Amino acid sequence: MRYISTRGGIAPLRFQDAVMMGLARDGGLLLPETLPTVTAGMLDRWQYLPYQYLAKEILSLFIDDIPENDLEDLIERAYASFTHPQVTPMTRQGDVYILELFHGPTLAFKDVALQLLGNLFAYVLERTGGFMNILGATSGDTGSAAIAGVRGKNNINIFILHPHGRTSLIQALQMTTVLDPNVFNMAVRGTFDDAQALVKAIFNDLAFRDRHRLGAVNSINWARVLAQVVYYVYAYLKLRKLGHDSVDFSVPTGNFGDIFAGYVARTLLPRGCIRTLILATNANDILARFVAEGDYSRGQVQATSSPSMDIQIASNFERYLYYLRGEDGNAVGRDMDNFAATGLLDLSACRKQVAEDFRSRSVSEEETLATIGEFYRQYGYLLDPHTAVGVKAALELRDPARPVVCLATAHPAKFGAAVVRAIGSEPPLPPALAGLENRESRCAVLDADLATVRDFVAANALK
Repeated sequence: MRYISTRGGIAPLRFQDAVMMGLARDGGLLLPETLPTVTAGMLDRWQYLPYQYLAKEILSLFIDDIPENDLEDLIERAYASFTHPQVTPMTRQGDVYILELFHGPTLAFKDVALQLLGNLFAYVLERTGGFMNILGATSGDTGSAAIAGVRGKNNINIFILHPHGRTSLIQALQMTTVLDPNVFNMAVRGTFDDAQALVKAIFNDLAFRDRHRLGAVNSINWARVLAQVVYYVYAYLKLRKLGHDSVDFSVPTGNFGDIFAGYVARTLLPRGCIRTLILATNANDILARFVAEGDYSRGQVQATSSPSMDIQIASNFERYLYYLRGEDGNAVGRDMDNFAATGLLDLSACRKQVAEDFRSRSVSEEETLATIGEFYRQYGYLLDPHTAVGVKAALELRDPARPVVCLATAHPAKFGAAVVRAIGSEPPLPPALAGLENRESRCAVLDADLATVRDFVAANALK
């Protein structure tokens, strides 16, 4: 299996090289040359596998440069820190199934990928004798999950940017109270889109990138997306055992990474196994507008109770655009250059293809809080605001003929203020979050300025 750029400007790479490169050197995103597919017979064999064994089967389709025993060990270590034996358990609540992705160390779905990615980085560095400086931006959960994946590891420093004052308090504390000497938090005065733009600009400075051996943990890193494919297949197989041949998924997303993993899973499985991917956004609706109208145009970021989706530039959209453009890297490059210059893309000519892949719904702040409250009163089950966005979209867009699985992307206790507004009381606080406000924290608050951020990284980077 070889990996190429969405913009067609690099020679094909092996998996380990793709992981370490993160963002392609031509500014594009990395993808497999071809997406593998599986047979119904393979699904029969996979149907009763525990999560870790299924992960090995799926990852092995995309990875051919890590020995089988080593890959198995990496997966086992990645999920040893999860508190549920099924890693991503599923529960039925009324008309929907909830796939709980928050049983990792930071109580968010990002742990599923970043616990694996941290171990992959350490594995490659141990064999090459090298070092790396990880640079990433977060709208909330990626930062703490990435830090948890590499804190204390040898030969790795990590630098995480988050938008100052625009995450939940707990999200910020989960990052800034980690005091390991290899962890550096930066709060930038701006939005997540500003932070993400700074990270991409630094990665596109190839001399700086090479000098400091930068690595990526955002979902621009293909390994992030790949790890998330597993839980779609896992959930589908659970429902297949119950006699369902076809299922839908509802995915709250702002960066297009989690739902692109669903797109890959849909391609991987036999036709019809995953019928519809429901793309749910909050008031920051660039992706919903794209699905509904072909309008991919940047707007003003609105602050909501689901801050991880307060995004107007979806970093992973380029991967899907590659397939919309018939795998034409030159066309993708032109599109992305045009978007960078104008802030918009007219993709209305692609609406028929998009409609075959996705349905969409933008969920307002009022609807989000109402969904948390109504769901809790009906079922005694507490949703975080991101998950509530997905549940609201699922309840409106689902097909009663087949089950719909809603991705629960974070524990509700991470968003206590929103929960209080919705149900009138604080959510129970799990042990992992207890006492965070009383811990020492460390964070540099910086202007959203390229030179300022670059100088901070250079001054604290491993050399």
